[in-house]
Amino acid sequence: MLSSLLAAVLLYFSLRGVDWGRVWRTIEAAQWRYLAAAAALTMFSFFIRAIRWRILLNTETWFSVGTVFWANMAGYLGNNFLPARAGELIRTYLISNRSSLSKTYVLTTALGERLMDVIALVLWSSLVLLGLDPKPRWMQDLSRTMAIVAGAGAVAIMLLPHTGGLVENLLRRIPLPEGLRNRLLRLAEQILLGLRAFHNWGRFTGFVLLTVVIWTSDSVGVMAGCRALGLTVSFRVALLLVTALGLGSALPSTPGYVGIYQFVAVTVLGPFGIGRDEALAYILVAQALASVLLLAFGLPGLYKLQGAKPGGETKV
Repeated sequence: MLSSLLAAVLLYFSLRGVDWGRVWRTIEAAQWRYLAAAAALTMFSFFIRAIRWRILLNTETWFSVGTVFWANMAGYLGNNFLPARAGELIRTYLISNRSSLSKTYVLTTALGERLMDVIALVLWSSLVLLGLDPKPRWMQDLSRTMAIVAGAGAVAIMLLPHTGGLVENLLRRIPLPEGLRNRLLRLAEQILLGLRAFHNWGRFTGFVLLTVVIWTSDSVGVMAGCRALGLTVSFRVALLLVTALGLGSALPSTPGYVGIYQFVAVTVLGPFGIGRDEALAYILVAQALASVLLLAFGLPGLYKLQGAKPGGETKV
């Protein structure tokens, strides 16, 4: 209910005074070679995201790049078309069903990956906003809020894995049925194990470097997508849009981020000489392109992995 109300309000402010004829003419004049480049960069980003998550998963076992890629694409498909980021549960199930890893461990690494993305977005957006004027007010305010979340998350990732003994002693002191206590102990163990995947400097360095590659690729993809519609944006503005879309996606959202993405595109691109009609044309094309790619690779991912047997990772 909250996500639908938020989407409706943001759509209202985004679509006021829009010349739909001009929006369609902008889309109709799209140059396909630049759209193809944007699609290629998007797929490259998806592939690197799979390699990045694999770094965490391979802490406890071994997965092929193909397995993690297909599971990731199925999860992103779920996030795009289902509410409440249900795709995280989909990719968790597919990976867990493909190995002996517990669903709790896999979900912890997936959510840890998302949390690290939030930290990266806060840092990148802060750097971009420093020398950029005018600054979207909503983005500054949201960035401050997300900075608190990111800071708390970073502290949790650093400290919680070292509290295993404390958590165990606490659970053993609380009067609980023995069966429930054992389940909670196993749950806590798997959560802490998942967070501990970030505590190896080699893995962490690789994770950070791949994160830089991902957001750089996404920014260049924005530039190619804008160019396809006859729009010109600098790398810095493209990076600002990417970080704004990432921060905006943290809000309660309808499937496909309808409403939020339109609002972000209009408010971020508008101050840099791109009109409301052109900004809407861009984000509609970008969302349509992403949906096509997710369907094209997410559905095969579901098909390839849904029949896997536990404990039997095989190359895909």
